[in-house]
Amino acid sequence: MTNSAENPSSTKPYLLRALYEWCTDNGLTPYLAVHVDSQVRVPREHVKNGEIVLNISFGATTGLKIGHDDVRFKARFGGVARDILVPVSHVTAIYARENGQGMAFPMPESGAGDPAAAGSVEGEDAQTPETAPASHLHAVPDSTQAAAEIPEQASRSVDASKAEGEPPADPPPRPSGGHLKRVK
Repeated sequence: MTNSAENPSSTKPYLLRALYEWCTDNGLTPYLAVHVDSQVRVPREHVKNGEIVLNISFGATTGLKIGHDDVRFKARFGGVARDILVPVSHVTAIYARENGQGMAFPMPESGAGDPAAAGSVEGEDAQTPETAPASHLHAVPDSTQAAAEIPEQASRSVDASKAEGEPPADPPPRPSGGHLKRVK
């Protein structure tokens, strides 16, 4: 029998649930940035440069479950309901659309349990993972300057609840690297 102190479970799903709850409690829109490969089930037509940004707010999803191993929900893309499945290991950030506050995570390691991870994603080149040590937290600058830039850029985001017929736009900016933004 292994001691849980010797082999603790990942903190990532707990952090995802906590930041999702923080966003919803404060009337903010939680966005999930996801590294896409063959393990991720999302509409491939909305994937750009091996990444997709998903609106996971209550109004944009049905049956959202942030589990220990994956994030599952249903969402509408172009008026069509789709089942979404994202392994927790492929979440690269969760943040509030309105102010950019949240947390970024390292990219998943190439080929980690997925032989196709090093290949391309349906005709698009997969991004080369920039892995950073997960155990290091880095200070980030005050978010007041960054927050002033976000509303303009966020208006061009890929939104799971977009109206039918609208072409996909550029995803909103997301925190980069393994940084933790200050949540007040």
